[in-house]
Amino acid sequence: MAQRLSPNDTGLALLENALATGGVLFVLIATLGPISGAHFNPVVTAADAWFGGIDRRDAVPYVVAQVLGACAGAMLANLMFGLSVVNVSQHDRTGSGILLSEVVATFGLLLVILGLVRAARSTWVAAAVAAYIVGAYFFTASTSFANPAVTVGRTLSNTFAGIAPSSASWFVVAQFIGAVLGVAATLVLWPRHVSSSRAVAIDIQEETR
Repeated sequence: MAQRLSPNDTGLALLENALATGGVLFVLIATLGPISGAHFNPVVTAADAWFGGIDRRDAVPYVVAQVLGACAGAMLANLMFGLSVVNVSQHDRTGSGILLSEVVATFGLLLVILGLVRAARSTWVAAAVAAYIVGAYFFTASTSFANPAVTVGRTLSNTFAGIAPSSASWFVVAQFIGAVLGVAATLVLWPRHVSSSRAVAIDIQEETR
């Protein structure tokens, strides 16, 4: 839709993409969080399994569902906009700056999610992730995919938002590097997982000061 509405204004098309992504992310995380933990991202799932948030045996089925869901979503979007159901992207995204951007974008995303969870501030995750992704669309050269499943899904969209299959593999590598760095930084900044009860006690203390 952004490509069709703003064919001659890349900045406006990017803004439209960013706002749509951020808005839907907020709704999906807030709605599905209580059901599945809102696991839409393989690197987030891997990190959560490593920290013990989910059973490690569940990680692989989660990742398979995420990739299949991303591909199905891209094909559905193709159909809604009158394109072939499989529309392989020709949009090359290459260069050291773009790959570094994916490292940075994924690092930041993991830091936001894991930091809030370990500080017992999970209720902020939906808003914080949505706000982060909208911002990261503009402060990274890659427009912040930060998600291997989304990266694979976007190979099926030959649009402004797509990514050529030849570029996707390097994006995924960069995303996993960013995730590892994000987990390491989380352990430094939040070495202990604050319990919900302790977080409530801290809030009460702050309010009574």
